[in-house]
Amino acid sequence: MPSPFPGMDPYLEHPVLWPDVHQALAGHVRGLLAPLVRPRYVARLAIRYETDHPDPGEIQVMYPDVDVSHAPQRAGAPSTTVFHPSGHSPGFAAPAPAPLVLQSTALVEVKLVTIELHDRTSNRLVTAIEVLSPVNKRPGSPSLQAYRRRRETILDARASLVELDLLRQGERPPQLIGLPPADYFVFVTRAEQPSQTEVWPLSVRDPLPVIPVPLMGDDPDVPLRLANALSDAYDEAGYDLSVDYGQPPVPPLSEADWVWARGQLERTRPE
Repeated sequence: MPSPFPGMDPYLEHPVLWPDVHQALAGHVRGLLAPLVRPRYVARLAIRYETDHPDPGEIQVMYPDVDVSHAPQRAGAPSTTVFHPSGHSPGFAAPAPAPLVLQSTALVEVKLVTIELHDRTSNRLVTAIEVLSPVNKRPGSPSLQAYRRRRETILDARASLVELDLLRQGERPPQLIGLPPADYFVFVTRAEQPSQTEVWPLSVRDPLPVIPVPLMGDDPDVPLRLANALSDAYDEAGYDLSVDYGQPPVPPLSEADWVWARGQLERTRPE
């Protein structure tokens, strides 16, 4: 069953679901581009791992039962050990249970996938396509700074960079002058003009665009039908079986967009 939304499905941003969406979308982007760029170029998936420190809100969403809970007092168990004046205990006394159980905020390892277009003969990186994840966008985090350094490395190597930012939360990694407010963005930075970035601002109500993917020299851009990639990933993974469309999405929409989304769901979802 297809997604009920004309563009990005905001329910796919849920922290539990997004890692799978990220990898599935990357695979389908590669699948669409590979036949368009051959035989001069090849499309490959590059895997890397980064450490992330989820914020308390994400921990609560991902581990709702172990974030903070009160430890119940066992029936009949004394809260302290009572000693006889002679120094001998009159009998066994259980220790008091901890009044709180807290979730650790330890670092977690995140798998990230980049689609890379390489020149077939030289294996030179021509274009990198990044599907952004929360680890790339956490405000003030080392991982955000690491991703910005990665952007610089790609552009310094005279490769083009395409960034698919389909997450409403977080800081936008490209530091661009005059970037308008929007739910989602597509950024294209060309190798020959690394100081300029083409920007597609998108609302949750907008269909996903067909975007240009730059190649080398005089070779024309190839079109990436982003809507097709997301639709294929949605259908293949059966995300409609994992999403509860009867509840608001996580993170929440604005009040106006939530009213629109409910109307969209009523028109498209079966009874």
